[in-house]
Amino acid sequence: MKRRDRDRARRPEQGGDRGGEPGLERGRERGPARVGASGAELIHGFHAVEALLVRAPARVRGLILSSERSDARLARLVALAEAARIGVRRAVPAELQRLAGDVLHQGVLAEVAAAEEPYETELFDLVADLLAIDDDGQPRPGMAPAADPPLLLVLDEVTDPRNFGALLRVADGAGVHAVVTTRRNSPPLTAVVHKTAAGAASIMPIYRVTNLARTLTRLREQGVWILGLDDEAPIAWHAADLRVPTALVLGAEGPGMRRLTREHCDVLVRLPMAGVASSLNVSVAAGIALYEARRQRSASEVTSA
Repeated sequence: MKRRDRDRARRPEQGGDRGGEPGLERGRERGPARVGASGAELIHGFHAVEALLVRAPARVRGLILSSERSDARLARLVALAEAARIGVRRAVPAELQRLAGDVLHQGVLAEVAAAEEPYETELFDLVADLLAIDDDGQPRPGMAPAADPPLLLVLDEVTDPRNFGALLRVADGAGVHAVVTTRRNSPPLTAVVHKTAAGAASIMPIYRVTNLARTLTRLREQGVWILGLDDEAPIAWHAADLRVPTALVLGAEGPGMRRLTREHCDVLVRLPMAGVASSLNVSVAAGIALYEARRQRSASEVTSA
């Protein structure tokens, strides 16, 4: 029986994150989100809603569209909804604004069933599947590792929902296999996160972990290289070999990674700054590092071919 199956059979005990110190697993937590009359969450914006209709139509219970729009973009959403047998209704702008709250909804709302949050241990199953190893780290007979080694984005208490959404968007574009974040001090998947992520929040696997230091230790045991992005690191980011199984770790803007998280990294690298600014936005920094990983891996594929 795989670890994920065992965990499905019994729910974890509750506990909390204490800056990477030992703690018990918490039950699933959901943060505030706009909720429609049916109890479904409301997702707004063209990119986020279209991504749901294309990648996860079973989660969409219905669309609410502006009665004052009839353009091609709206027509595409209607066509996707009809193909998936999803109901569509029109509403005046005032009703849409009341439902969406104080956000720019673009005349598009989707009533969406909440996605089931994966268990923390399923992250290790994902890595094991990509590396073709068993629970003890031994090769699985008759199985070959994935052509693209694990590439994970690990976020240490990134709390801003727009930054979180932008990070999901960057991760999806760079081909990241999963995003790992702390259970405490991490934004829930609100409508703002969905809109900023431009659809990536609906499809990117997100693992919320109770104890980040323990998670990094387990990933290292599986053969994943833990690489932290730090402004004061002595090594430039492009000097690191990112073709191997890699977990890129970033902290929140300002404080950066916590001390214990930094100590659990195998190596720290920096993005050199030539101007007056001391650092980059966290999603920009992640994009630079992740696309360097994608560049190195693509170059390796061309060379091996």
